[in-house]
Amino acid sequence: MTQQNSPDTKLDEFLVHHSLAAPGEAIKWEPLTGGVSSDIWRADLPGRTVCVKRALSTLKVASNWEAPVSRNADEWAWMQFAYAHCPANVPKPLAHDLGLGAFAMSFLAPDAHPVWKKQLLEGHVDLDTAAAVGRLVGHLHSVSAFDTDVAATFDTTDNFRALRLDPYFIAAGEKHKDCAERLQYLADRTANTRTALVHGDVSPKNILVGPNGPVLLDAECAWYGDPAFDLAFCLNHLLLKCLLPGANGRRLLESFAALTAAYFACADWESRATLEGRAADLLPALLLARVDGKSPVEYITTDVQRQHVRSLARALLLRPATTLGGVALAWQAECEIDR
Repeated sequence: MTQQNSPDTKLDEFLVHHSLAAPGEAIKWEPLTGGVSSDIWRADLPGRTVCVKRALSTLKVASNWEAPVSRNADEWAWMQFAYAHCPANVPKPLAHDLGLGAFAMSFLAPDAHPVWKKQLLEGHVDLDTAAAVGRLVGHLHSVSAFDTDVAATFDTTDNFRALRLDPYFIAAGEKHKDCAERLQYLADRTANTRTALVHGDVSPKNILVGPNGPVLLDAECAWYGDPAFDLAFCLNHLLLKCLLPGANGRRLLESFAALTAAYFACADWESRATLEGRAADLLPALLLARVDGKSPVEYITTDVQRQHVRSLARALLLRPATTLGGVALAWQAECEIDR
């Protein structure tokens, strides 16, 4: 077999074993960027391209952050579930190797699938995209709600704690002692809520804006738990981007509202007040986590920006809002956004 820049001969063998490459066929490997928890490659073969992903045991962040590589199998299972329900909105799962901790999926051409985060950072804020993301996430939650088989498949609370609750909420609580009890409560409540299949990383960096709607990537944190986490996790990024120099805060807040409305149009498994209340509780915790947890966002770079986040997040942790709209209004006032 001809190998070009092969990261591991076992990966070449993986493609051949699953008939994604023929014996002796040339494979050109190209590392892809963007993730901290896995290695991802583009594998070019004669006339076709696939994408291969393998989980890392130690994440590529400044703080020491280890996580079980078994999450690769959880992501594979999530992709199969999502592809069965929304085939246009997830890469096609092609093959998986549990022992190798790797899977192959269809490769989506970047020119036809721009990353939503890149669009937002460049000031292109489209309300239709935000609404489509809300509908997609809401639909996936709806079709999995109270499904005992899905719950059994994604009984991954330990992984979710290691990947999300501890490095986000508990780590932030270590720096904000007066909020630590509240953050611990939110972590425990989230861990003990088991309602629907949660993606766990619904971030604009993991969403492609495809020709047939948004495409969700990177479900390594997949877990049967609290759907409010996905909603709050994504909305958090829309708020944080209001702090960027020259950001269109008004448009980002309109996207926040559009995503929220589209999501709740699909949320038929529990009352809006109950679900929204949990999301509104989680949002300030996630805001604080992205400046003082183990995975701070890279575009919040100044003390002034961090102070806006800390001021608003701490206030809402100690005096919670009851609605997402209430959180957005408080953020608008904190950042002095003209609506």
